[in-house]
Amino acid sequence: MDHSTVLSIDNVNSSSSYSFLDKLKAHIEILDPVTWISVYPCLAGGVMASGAMQSTVHDYLMLFALFMIYGPIGTGFSQSVNDYYDLELDMINEPTRPIPSGRLTKREALLNWSIVLSIGIIGGIALSLHIGGERGWILFGSLMTGLFLGYIYSAPPLKLKKNILFSAPAVGISYGLITWLSANVFFSDLRSEVIWMAVLNFFMGSALIIMNDFKSQEGDARSGMKSLAVMIGSKNTFLVAFSIIDLVYAVFAGLAWKWGFTWLMYVVLLSLLAVLFIQVKLYRDPQNGISFMQVAVEDGFGHTKGKSEVHEHNAFLRFSLVNNILFLINQMIVATLIGMKYM
Repeated sequence: MDHSTVLSIDNVNSSSSYSFLDKLKAHIEILDPVTWISVYPCLAGGVMASGAMQSTVHDYLMLFALFMIYGPIGTGFSQSVNDYYDLELDMINEPTRPIPSGRLTKREALLNWSIVLSIGIIGGIALSLHIGGERGWILFGSLMTGLFLGYIYSAPPLKLKKNILFSAPAVGISYGLITWLSANVFFSDLRSEVIWMAVLNFFMGSALIIMNDFKSQEGDARSGMKSLAVMIGSKNTFLVAFSIIDLVYAVFAGLAWKWGFTWLMYVVLLSLLAVLFIQVKLYRDPQNGISFMQVAVEDGFGHTKGKSEVHEHNAFLRFSLVNNILFLINQMIVATLIGMKYM
């Protein structure tokens, strides 16, 4: 670490003249609210597939608690821990974040994620005891797994994000696997179809995070982070991620046929064809492939998808916009059909 970096880190740990409102905004920002919605489709799918949620005040309150503990609390905790331990990297890649910009000190950031973690553990225990039995244990195990992975993903000595071979599965488990399982057992016994959907979301989440690392490729290379883009290059990273995503769609179509949802199988296959078309365009030309989608990324979904100066990451944003919408539609359809089967 050079002398200028040491001075910069000292600056972000010093007291500042920011107002209470500025500090409050920074505390919310470090929880990264935009990322909370990433777990909601899987949670909704798990609930719908249970076919057991009732239109009662109790069940609506339970649903609200589920979305809170996985969104602002669980996902927010992982984002806050990430900012705390990635100060040096963020000073290169994202200097406007709350800690490197000086709006929060490291001590204030530590307090932030410590409080959120405590709320998550206490809330997880309470909800698990309320559900009880085997379902309660599955919920508790899922929540604690998510919080544990959210910590070791960024915190030393494990710091899973240093190597994509560990970071991608961790993200897949946290955002895709345990969310489907938890939401299902919240209202019913675990459905076999839900286990399959959880596994598919695990692989989809893993593939997407592989490409999301394009945005920090420069900083990763400097700091020794082993993202796939750093290890094998951008072109090969696209190939690996696209192959996983295509396999997810193919298995999804096969499962739809096996479960008797024949018309859904055709919808999934059509989605796969659309995704393949986009993948070929982006692989050949990451800078200009499906460039017409750039307006939608920047203007229509800029606040949620983000923006980037890295061509490959911009290509990923355009791809994920189309892919995530198609995959979400198929997920909600299959969740509805599974739920109707068990009603």
